[in-house]
Amino acid sequence: MFMGEYQHNIDTKGRIIVPAKFREGLGQTFVVTRGLDKCLFAYPMDEWKQLEEKLKQLPLTKKDARAFTRFFFSGAVECEIDKQGRINVPAPLRSYADLSKECTIIGVSNRVELWAKEAWDEYVEDSEDSFSEIAENLLDFDI
Repeated sequence: MFMGEYQHNIDTKGRIIVPAKFREGLGQTFVVTRGLDKCLFAYPMDEWKQLEEKLKQLPLTKKDARAFTRFFFSGAVECEIDKQGRINVPAPLRSYADLSKECTIIGVSNRVELWAKEAWDEYVEDSEDSFSEIAENLLDFDI
């Protein structure tokens, strides 16, 4: 399980340090793709394979299903952690998530998310006011 929040800079070559607490769970090779809310999602290979199987079950006749799977898979890349604990985030993914200098890396249960620091700060600020309302809406899910 991934949890926590970490700050790291991405360098001009697109390399960013993966927090040590996330490295073991992600494994040496893992998948990074476009996520929701203008961030990147990183999945360990076993989680990625499970997600892939679920997405394969979506009906091709549904426009939203086709659009989501295209969006999700076309941005996906396998990343490998180097000896310094970094990965190289490809330019299209950096551009999608506006990763240019300061980044926030968070653990979200079965995945890791990479955010531009400003975008994460704004997301947190916007969500803080509605957090109790969001929690109340999730009571139906026995949380």
